[in-house]
Amino acid sequence: MTGDEGTHRARGLTRWTTRMWLRVGVCVSLAVLGVLGVSGAWVLGRTAEISDSLVDVKSPAVTTSFRLESAVLNQETGVRGYGLTGNPEFLEPYRQGLTDQTTHTDRLSQLLEGDEAALADLSTVRAAISRWQDRIAAPIAAQPPGAPVPLAAERAAESKAAFDELRAALRDQQARLSAERARAREDLAGVMRLRNGLFTAIAALVAVLTVLVFEGLRRGITTPLERLGADARTVAGGDFDHPITPTGPADLRLLGAEIDLMRRRLVRELAFTEEARTRLDAQAADLQRSNTELEQFAYVASHDLQEPLRKVSSFTQLLQRRYGGQLDAKADQYIAFAVDGANRMQTLINDLLDFSRVGRLHHTHQDVDLEQVLEQTLAALSVPVEEADAHVTHDPLPTLAADPTQMGMLWQNLIGNAVKFRRPDRPPRIHITAERDHHGDDGDDGGPWRFTVTDNGIGIAPEYTETVFVIFQRLHTKDAYPGSGIGLAMCKKIVEFHGGTIRVDPDHRDGTRIHFTLAPHPPEVLAPAEHTREASA
Repeated sequence: MTGDEGTHRARGLTRWTTRMWLRVGVCVSLAVLGVLGVSGAWVLGRTAEISDSLVDVKSPAVTTSFRLESAVLNQETGVRGYGLTGNPEFLEPYRQGLTDQTTHTDRLSQLLEGDEAALADLSTVRAAISRWQDRIAAPIAAQPPGAPVPLAAERAAESKAAFDELRAALRDQQARLSAERARAREDLAGVMRLRNGLFTAIAALVAVLTVLVFEGLRRGITTPLERLGADARTVAGGDFDHPITPTGPADLRLLGAEIDLMRRRLVRELAFTEEARTRLDAQAADLQRSNTELEQFAYVASHDLQEPLRKVSSFTQLLQRRYGGQLDAKADQYIAFAVDGANRMQTLINDLLDFSRVGRLHHTHQDVDLEQVLEQTLAALSVPVEEADAHVTHDPLPTLAADPTQMGMLWQNLIGNAVKFRRPDRPPRIHITAERDHHGDDGDDGGPWRFTVTDNGIGIAPEYTETVFVIFQRLHTKDAYPGSGIGLAMCKKIVEFHGGTIRVDPDHRDGTRIHFTLAPHPPEVLAPAEHTREASA
């Protein structure tokens, strides 16, 4: 194999995934174990075959051959005794020997079936027995008892020669059968040695395969995963510049590469986030300076600006009271314009200060009884309510954690608007409802409170249901309805500061219906920098 072929094959192996390695390893292991299993089965079958042949054929054949020889010897002893004495008792062993001979020869025929050489030896033995019996044993046994048989003496030499031939045939048969049995024992011993060696090899191979499997799993899966986990823990510990080194099969290397890609992306994201945080910190500092300047401006507006404004308002009112009616009509009109402008400017400044304080100065959340706050608000609005002949009703109102001052401002603006924007043909009717949302966002029963304020006034057109909450947005002239256009904007700011939302129902006719929600618990008050980050997010 050339170097290029080896390099190409190595590159091909590097593309193998964990599944491919496992499949190949399992297939090779199963193939090897299958071959060993087949070999073991053959060895066990061969051992059983030889053992069965030895136990059921070879050994019984040798034993039966010796029993056949014993039966023939009994015949020869009985015939010789009968020939010498004529005593019929000597014929009993002869006759028993004939019976045993038939039994043993039949047994040998069954045991040696299929073995041509052994059957030939058996035929030789049978022929020798037949010749001896036909020539010697049967004629002597047929003589009458009572006196020695002369035929026995006459054929003594011939009997000895025939029986020696018979015994030689039996010895040849026994020698062959014993040799066959000895070879079977040797074969059995050899197969057993082969069986023991094969099973030892199988056990050793199984042990080697086990070691190879565990080593392959360690090198191909466990070690790469441990290294990948160690690199991931290092990165998770804060060392984001630590590279993820892909090792192991192709799929684990791909996983490591994807994790390293994620790490590099996180590094870029963290760098971008750090840069954004730096910018946000700078913006927070700018916002803090801006808030400080706004607070200084609010202080100036509440003190330095209002002082000359009060002076202008006081002197224009004094001018109106002292010289009203003494000048011409134009002068009186100009003075009235100046007084009205100064008063509206002061009202506007006060409203702006109140609007700027929402969420900035009042952070004292406490348990507030909204019914009590509503009663205090109605007492403060008693004059316009009585002048308009307004009737305010409400459902039972809850107690919740809130800023009591802002809750008063909320009720004052909502009820004040309902009284102010009334229809001239009927007195105002205002109704307030409250119900608990028992399916909050977190799945518990602590949802927000939902309120509605419904009146029978002039209403708000559907196209203006969003713009009415923008500061200084007015739908009517100041001559028709006085005000600064801050009321609903302040309501929106108060409701959102308390974790709720507010909207105008666009489907409601015959007046105005405003829905708003309030959280049962005060939301977290964020620092200025956190406000900035939330807004940027």
